[in-house]
Amino acid sequence: MAERMVGKQAPRFEMEAVLANKEFGKVSLEENMKNDKWTVLFFYPMDFTFVCPTEITALSDRYDEFEDLDAEVIGVSTDTIHTHLAWIKTSRDDNGLGDLNYPLAADTNHQVAKEYGVLIEEEGVALRGLFIISPEGELQYQVVNHNNIGRDVDETLRVLQALQTGGLCPANWKPGQETL
Repeated sequence: MAERMVGKQAPRFEMEAVLANKEFGKVSLEENMKNDKWTVLFFYPMDFTFVCPTEITALSDRYDEFEDLDAEVIGVSTDTIHTHLAWIKTSRDDNGLGDLNYPLAADTNHQVAKEYGVLIEEEGVALRGLFIISPEGELQYQVVNHNNIGRDVDETLRVLQALQTGGLCPANWKPGQETL
């Protein structure tokens, strides 16, 4: 039986990544927590596919909105940092990513995807899992969907803002509306 994660401390991670400046570095949940940042951690199946670039670039195009909400975005797949960099260096017109405003991390040993419950072990790739983690390290939101369906940036931002109210947000709540 699957174990509940929401409301508990998120699994800690540190991974090699291609940073926004196209250099290799590391990303970690501890670093975001130390900097009092929310973490929007999302997994995608693999580089050089068809649905993935649409959501990766959509998140990047709206990165300033996440930054305004004190949130760091981290994309993760089981590909290597070298494959990530090649995809970033490929133009959007050629099914590449072009410049990104946040890091892409490499979970090459599949450990982080496994700890977050999104690893398809027989394929060695992750499902499309999205996790929002508070600056205190509490996993406050998770959604996992089929790999054929990209995520909605508006909904991710709405949920992040709802969580940041600290209040009770009714169905169809939108930023700026009253909480319960």
